[in-house]
Amino acid sequence: MDKPVFRPDMTYGEKYGYAMEITDEGEAAAYFEQCVQHTMSFGHSREEAEKVERANLGYWAGYYDRQTALRVFRLFGAVHPIFGMSQPSAEEALEAGKRLAKSSSDEKE
Repeated sequence: MDKPVFRPDMTYGEKYGYAMEITDEGEAAAYFEQCVQHTMSFGHSREEAEKVERANLGYWAGYYDRQTALRVFRLFGAVHPIFGMSQPSAEEALEAGKRLAKSSSDEKE
């Protein structure tokens, strides 16, 4: 995958797909900085942007195999925002979704 050109209307796939292929720590650090700067361009503080990027990278890594996800977690200091560093079964993921939906609806009442 080619290195992305950061622009306001890029998709998540365009932004994070490239990160799933990075294996070098220096390249990961430089790429993460680009991601943070991109998110800051929408009005976020640096602290907020770093938090958003780590969560997004962790979430996106959840769509990949375990080896890729662990590499992304290590290189970017990311974890999946719901599952942490675990890789749930389909049933576990469904149950987590149900719990989140229920807690969200309970908060609205």
